[in-house]
Amino acid sequence: MPFSIDATSARQLDDEDALAGFRTRFVVDDPDLIYLDGNSLGRLPRDTVARARDLLEQGWGQRLIRGWNDGWMEINERVGDKIAQLLGASPGEVAIADSTSTNLYKLALAALRARPGRTKIVTDDLNFPSDVYIFQGLAAFGPASFDDGFRLRKASAQPSAQDASYQIVIVPSPDGIHGPVERLLAAIDEDTALVSLSHTVFKSAYTYDMAAITAHAHKVGALTLWDLSHSAGSVVVELNKANADLAVGCTYKYLNGGPGAPAFLYVRKDLQDELTNPISGWFGQKNAFAFGLEYEPASGIRRFLTGTPPILSIAPIEIGVDLLLEAGLARLRVKSVRQTEYLIALWREWLAPLGFTMNSPADPAWRGSHVSLGHPDAWRIDQALIEEMNVLPDFRKPDNLRLGITPLYTTFAEIHEAVRRMKRVVEEKLYEKYDAGAGGVT
Repeated sequence: MPFSIDATSARQLDDEDALAGFRTRFVVDDPDLIYLDGNSLGRLPRDTVARARDLLEQGWGQRLIRGWNDGWMEINERVGDKIAQLLGASPGEVAIADSTSTNLYKLALAALRARPGRTKIVTDDLNFPSDVYIFQGLAAFGPASFDDGFRLRKASAQPSAQDASYQIVIVPSPDGIHGPVERLLAAIDEDTALVSLSHTVFKSAYTYDMAAITAHAHKVGALTLWDLSHSAGSVVVELNKANADLAVGCTYKYLNGGPGAPAFLYVRKDLQDELTNPISGWFGQKNAFAFGLEYEPASGIRRFLTGTPPILSIAPIEIGVDLLLEAGLARLRVKSVRQTEYLIALWREWLAPLGFTMNSPADPAWRGSHVSLGHPDAWRIDQALIEEMNVLPDFRKPDNLRLGITPLYTTFAEIHEAVRRMKRVVEEKLYEKYDAGAGGVT
């Protein structure tokens, strides 16, 4: 779609934006700050402040232990059902629980135990590294390590032929941007227990065809586990239509749940009573307050809960999710595509001549809600933008400047001004004073 790239046209695009009013519902206390890192940590919704205060002063301060009977016991599933609406899932298929990595461990091990005799875990080199770390930890035990009683093989025991490790097949991307779809399909065979990918990958924002990968995995009897951390709240996800088996994701990016907010997990309804939660805890127990010594798993999504939910951390998630539901994900996606296309038009006109490369898919059908630009001095440019230009993107090795578009509060005028400031940083060589060694959180 053609764009005029002058500042007046950017303001006109904002005037025509039907979602523009949502920006006022977030804390934006520095009008000069251009925040393009909502794909790492979303802004604070204004109503979250009141919700947190009420929890502290009334829920904890006044109600005390009675708060558990005021809705705290059901909060994992209640907020999960709202997130399900953003993911194309059904009620009772999503719950808030633990961290993304812990949920990935639980569901990956549950899937592996449900496919005995199979030894392959298939992923790609675009997946988030910590996901691969989880698979490496599971592979170190090997299929024979998890018998029906969950007893681990003693470290001193000599391995036998039955103790062979799981094989982690990491399929390489052809260009570091696009998913290696054909190679993945070729790698998924009758020995594959689990296929696990990031639906929208964290560096380039490439977004997989979930239905196609899932269908191929099911043809050979494998299960699929999707990481939705960069998809939830930013792209259209259709878990049920894709017949996806399992999924996890975080809530502090596009869901605006707050720093380190608990994650979510999805288990398709027909699999819930078939799979076993490997971290069995009292919130996954059928009758937790019977305090029996024998674990009997609850039915449904609740069996995948483990420990006591952190109420003060879960409750704020609901505010961010409600805002997304009010705006409507379809409308948000339309705006996201338009804004990333606008950013790319600015890149083409202003930044490509300065040595910036496009490290995201050109086709918006395969692109999430952030745009990665490559530059040999990306780390130093990132530091100059933060320290001197009041622009907050983030940096991912080796050369990626990620610019996150969060349609609930990102404006066209901000995108225009951010790219103008990036252009100035390079043209005036403002980045040269910064150390080339990357470090710290971005």
